[in-house]
Amino acid sequence: MESFRKVIKGWLGKALLVLFMTPLALVGIEGYFSGGNSKDSVQSINGQDISAKELEGLTKSFQQQYLQYTNGDETLLNQSFIKNKALDMLVARTLLLQQAEKLGIALSDTQIEQMIAQQPSFQKDGKFSEELFANYLSSQGFPNSQSFIMNIRQDHALKNLTTSVSDFALVSKVDLKQIVDLQTEKRTLHLASIKLDDYKKNIKVTPQEIQDYYNKHSNTFKQIASVNADYILVTPALFGAKEAVISDADLQQAYQKFIETEKAKVEPVIKHILVATDGKTDADAKKLIDTAYAELNKGESFATVAQKFSDDTTSKNTGGQLAAYDKGLFGAEFDKAVASLKVGEISKPLKTQFGYEIIQTQTPSVNVPSLESQKERLTAELKKAKTENAFADAVNGLNEMVVGADSLDVVTQEVKGTKVEAVKNFSLGSHHAVLSDPTVKAKLFNDDVKNGDRNVTSSIQLANGDVVWVKVRDYHAAGVQSLKEATPRVNAKLIEQKAYLAAKAKIQKALNDFKTKPAAVVVSESGIKFENAGTFTRADGLLKRPIERAAFSVMPPKAGMWSTTTAELANEMVVVAVSKVEDPLESALPEQQVQEVSKLYQQLRAQQELDAYTAYLKSKAKIK
Repeated sequence: MESFRKVIKGWLGKALLVLFMTPLALVGIEGYFSGGNSKDSVQSINGQDISAKELEGLTKSFQQQYLQYTNGDETLLNQSFIKNKALDMLVARTLLLQQAEKLGIALSDTQIEQMIAQQPSFQKDGKFSEELFANYLSSQGFPNSQSFIMNIRQDHALKNLTTSVSDFALVSKVDLKQIVDLQTEKRTLHLASIKLDDYKKNIKVTPQEIQDYYNKHSNTFKQIASVNADYILVTPALFGAKEAVISDADLQQAYQKFIETEKAKVEPVIKHILVATDGKTDADAKKLIDTAYAELNKGESFATVAQKFSDDTTSKNTGGQLAAYDKGLFGAEFDKAVASLKVGEISKPLKTQFGYEIIQTQTPSVNVPSLESQKERLTAELKKAKTENAFADAVNGLNEMVVGADSLDVVTQEVKGTKVEAVKNFSLGSHHAVLSDPTVKAKLFNDDVKNGDRNVTSSIQLANGDVVWVKVRDYHAAGVQSLKEATPRVNAKLIEQKAYLAAKAKIQKALNDFKTKPAAVVVSESGIKFENAGTFTRADGLLKRPIERAAFSVMPPKAGMWSTTTAELANEMVVVAVSKVEDPLESALPEQQVQEVSKLYQQLRAQQELDAYTAYLKSKAKIK
């Protein structure tokens, strides 16, 4: 039994179902069998409901995944996007399962039962053990074996259907060669920079031009929520506190607390004697456990009685001691008995899910370090705690004044070295040394602020221990900027465009000449100052994106000539010239990289095929 208990905590408990999982089977055990009803339904697919419980479970799973990329900052998560993605995933999974059923892709009960029976972890003495299987189902939350079988059948069907689509996605050798060629083609570039400042001086933009541009590009003026805010920061160093004095009494009290903590860390040793009901009647098992208990009362050691009576083949040879104990692992009755026992006390025989058991708890001795060995560390901790408490008291006093006056200036009057700082257009995704703290962002973008609250916040403690007060001056809701809000941006954009066109018009003759004349002649006649930028491939990632797109968009030049175009950067026009293109060879990439590219392309095509198939099923489905 002990070995089985280790198994359900180990690889089998995590891996058995994964054996049949696909990327779409992410809902979890509860999700498959949560059932739900029409009142709880968030979507109906061909009459089959997706419950709110399923959607909530998968949404939470996605949230946990995304939190890994935001360092746990939940404010950076787009909750509506995540929820919609989870719903799309559930819809796709439901459609594919329905299609698998139509196509007859399924394992029979007999096949699944054979698979289960052949699992070594469900076997005892070379035979399938119903007890081990039942305990596993219970530990994983399955109400019965049929629900477990249904789960395996669905996941197997889903895997077979998706792989039958994705594994046969066609990958053209011509397409693969073109991809490799695009990555390995080398181009020698010459760049000339023309600043736009001089061209902007006399440019005028009319209100009508601004209106027309805004109307035509209104989708580009979408904005995320942002705030203009003032804040003031205080740190412990600003208070210049004297070093805290630690008395002997303080040190002794801290040491006693340390001893108690060390003792509390020690896990109790749990011993048991098990008489299993497997292979014997309940009455026979009860009689044996009573006999064992009687021998313990006569003075026999626990180890001796365990060796003589226990059916747990692992622990009986170690004095009955369990290798590990976690609450919930051995059942409620077992946990209740452990909690009620004093150190060294032996329980009366009790009935558990495994049979009849007698339990004893023992606390191993603890070697507590001496006060002298801990004195330096404890003293440092006490000084730090007293300093922090003094800082907290000072902050509390300031907080009453700040909130009462609804003004950040109070802090500047009370604490030398502080200053009110202002930040404009700060959003949830902005990076700022102070305001990016998740606790601060929660204050800046809460519902009160959205509804017009412009009061100073109470003190906010940052992760590093510093404290900040914040006051929102303006809140800009997410949406499309009005023409008035967008006018400065549109005006700057139009000036930039006109300056770029004017600069390009000035060198247009040279650009035309590059098409018919040798490069050396055009460079000499035009006076454009080019710099040899070097040789690049698309895969280098060394060029700015507008320059890279321009450089690889022109045709290869003829001998002695350059292929030219222009690229627009901020306040700058770059003339991009290609003097040489080296024909790519597939052999230019190592074989391993070619195989990697092929594999990635295969995966991309497979996903596209699966997405297209799912979209087709969705177009034919009745979704409500």
